Amino acid sequence: MSYAHLDAYSRLLRGAHEAAATGHAWPASPRHLIKASWRRSLDAGIDPEGKSAPLVYDLSHIRDIRRTHPLQPLLPLLAQTLSGLAGETRQVMIVTDGDGRVLWREGSHSIMRRADQVGLAAGHQWNETSVGTNGIGTALATGRPVHVYSEEHLMRVLHIWSCSAAPITDPDSGRVIGCVDVSGTASSLHPATVALVAATAKLAETQLALRMHERDERLRRRYEALRGRPGILLSATGRIISGDPSGELGTRVHLGEHARFTGRRLILRDGTVALLEPFADGFLLRPSSSAEPPTLTLSFLGESPPSATFGDHDRPLSLRHAEILALLALHPHGLTAEQLSFHLYGDDGNPVTIRAEIHRLRAQLGDAIAAKPYRLTCPIEADFLELRGLLSANDPASLARAYPGPLLLRSESPEIRRERDELEAQVRACLLRRGAPDDLWAYAQTCNGRDDYEVLERLTTLSPTDPRSAAARSRLLA
Repeated sequence: MSYAHLDAYSRLLRGAHEAAATGHAWPASPRHLIKASWRRSLDAGIDPEGKSAPLVYDLSHIRDIRRTHPLQPLLPLLAQTLSGLAGETRQVMIVTDGDGRVLWREGSHSIMRRADQVGLAAGHQWNETSVGTNGIGTALATGRPVHVYSEEHLMRVLHIWSCSAAPITDPDSGRVIGCVDVSGTASSLHPATVALVAATAKLAETQLALRMHERDERLRRRYEALRGRPGILLSATGRIISGDPSGELGTRVHLGEHARFTGRRLILRDGTVALLEPFADGFLLRPSSSAEPPTLTLSFLGESPPSATFGDHDRPLSLRHAEILALLALHPHGLTAEQLSFHLYGDDGNPVTIRAEIHRLRAQLGDAIAAKPYRLTCPIEADFLELRGLLSANDPASLARAYPGPLLLRSESPEIRRERDELEAQVRACLLRRGAPDDLWAYAQTCNGRDDYEVLERLTTLSPTDPRSAAARSRLLA
């Protein structure tokens, strides 16, 4: 685009932006990609006068989040491929997760200081429902590489920036797991940058596919060593690797939330019933027997003491036993004593202590906990796992009913604190973005919601005769 055309387009964008910001009809529209993105962003309640992307991750936990993300091993490859751009004084390379949350960035100190001012930094979220039209969020929303130029951003504070971004799809799960982005001042970033960013994303997907095939081969060798034991071999994401020579089940078994549960029955597409069991780094589907093992039900959300129900028996739990069961529920493939110790105590943990606690738990739950590695072998129903499913459904009313408060509030386990903070942040964000007054009032009864300034401020806008409005004003004054 020539400078004359670029200047004319900038004038068109400024007029459209002013109209969008004031709620008037647009005198002229930006290109279709941007127009559609502005519509989505405005429908999501984005304020064009917003100042920064929201911080959604506790930065003290960001190292653990990075370590477990599937793109972590590919970071050197991404940085090397885009090093010529990220090394420029006015450009920064960003890598996010599949929800647009920044995990890594690279660039000069001067550009990163400017990026800090708008939240182009670790822990901040850049999907369209958080900051409106931008390279990262629009690439994730459309599922394809995009270049967003200066005034094409909906938020005015981003008009000094231009960005090129491309989503990264995991060939194993088929889900978008991240986004790679190069952002810079409007004059320093050429629109053709998007081609290089797109090629970098494709290179990452190729590497992910190679690693996937290596994992499949390791799993297949272990499966073949079973010698005659019936079952269909699945990857951790439900891809069928072996055991279905006719191909009647297709290429994938939809696991949904079953991947977090052990011993759960599935009805397959051919009508048969199978039992899902962890196997190495994947799963086995075995013919289901008529005997249904008892279900372990965990109630770990809110301020009430943690409890479990196993079969017909209700059991109060110590905090330590609740933490162990929560970690095993979150890691269905199992954990060694050393891993459990690290998740519970960090570097100061002692595996001997964990083995003793597991021994006491097994005295209560029997064969529900297997060893080598430690894992749950019965069907699991847990309030915090159910909450995860509701977050995926983006249903604020159901979320408000299902969330009495944080996960294991008194736990200091690094892993559980990370899970607790992430659940809290996502529930709060969903309710603030889409929740009705009843949903916000329900959240305001939780321990963190009672003094949440933004939630209470929203409730004060209700009718003065509504008792919830008066209660919110009272709490704000206190």
